[in-house]
Amino acid sequence: MLRTSLEVADIFRAAGPAYRAAHAGHLSLTQLKVMTAIENCRTSALGGHVEGCEDCGHWRVAYNSCRNRHCPKCQGAAARTWLAEREADLLPVGYFHVVFTLPAEIASIAFQNKAVVYDLLFKAASETMLTIAADPRHLGARIGITAVLHTWGSALTHHPHVHMVVPGGGIALDGTRWISTRPAFLLPVRVLGKLFRRLFLTRLIQLYDAGKLAFFRSLASLTGRRAFLRHLAPVRKTRWVVYAKAPFAGPEAVLAYLSRYTHRIAISNRRLIAFDKTGVTLRYKDYRRDGPERQCAMTLATGEFIRRFLAHVLPRGFHRIRHYGLLASSSRKANLARARDLLEVAAPPDDAVLEEPVDLRPPCPCCGGHMIIIETFERWRQPRAPPNIPIRNPETAP
Repeated sequence: MLRTSLEVADIFRAAGPAYRAAHAGHLSLTQLKVMTAIENCRTSALGGHVEGCEDCGHWRVAYNSCRNRHCPKCQGAAARTWLAEREADLLPVGYFHVVFTLPAEIASIAFQNKAVVYDLLFKAASETMLTIAADPRHLGARIGITAVLHTWGSALTHHPHVHMVVPGGGIALDGTRWISTRPAFLLPVRVLGKLFRRLFLTRLIQLYDAGKLAFFRSLASLTGRRAFLRHLAPVRKTRWVVYAKAPFAGPEAVLAYLSRYTHRIAISNRRLIAFDKTGVTLRYKDYRRDGPERQCAMTLATGEFIRRFLAHVLPRGFHRIRHYGLLASSSRKANLARARDLLEVAAPPDDAVLEEPVDLRPPCPCCGGHMIIIETFERWRQPRAPPNIPIRNPETAP
């Protein structure tokens, strides 16, 4: 089917008021703010400016972005800025992609306790990687990790997992040399899975004993400790999924990966196909299939689509991108400098950072010239038409 210009914002504007009324008292303040931000993004509600071409005089109106981290339209610029900062951190080594996934029995608990369980997922996964990497039987080195939380599956279902990008090696524990991994092998995934399971379950029980977990609706019975432990019993024996992909082919591939994953949200506008009385039709991947059959389409009732989207709104202030080991912010610069010394490579020049911010405004659609801001207007207001400026709009000029 042909791609349409349908946006999540269109669905929220049309069905959002009725959904909020039907679920009054059951939506968090953060979820309500996300809906409002997406509905108002790049509309007169947020104000904007008029841009004029320095060459041909063409002008256009541009409304301000909401900059909410859950908005499908606002992540591109945020990703570009973040990636520019990360590029200087790359080392001339292979990089691995590792994924830690929670079992369904734990995911249901995480859904009702997002802040504490998602935080535990980060801590258990990162400690697992750092511990096994430091073991002389495996790598015997301090490694660096960039970790990103995703809470969704392709069909917007709840599927919490952490993606990690890990350099293929680390600094020896005595700090005297760089230890590289084998060409296509980072760490044994079965060993990682066992330690991850033990660390996570031990600390989840500690959270329960400290009264930091809440259970309601379908999980209300887990308020009793015996029932809680009985719920965890099956996952103590099952294999927890840790997946490690082959290393990336160079720094450019690492940045391409990061650009796809770090600022991704539950669903992008390009995956939306249709919105009508029957509901919202969207594209998704069925990972049980191979080849072209993996690409599928499904239709969700509008209320169910909104529910699934809002299920992935993170708690206020929660950091979904975190750095560990050599890349931990407190010692990142010193660790990277030491790593480059051991690898005998030059550090990026201090002037590698652009002196001026990149101009993200699209060029003039008429002549490709540079567009400049020539008028601004406040929230809920419209610009003067035509703008009271010396640059004329050639399409309306006599």
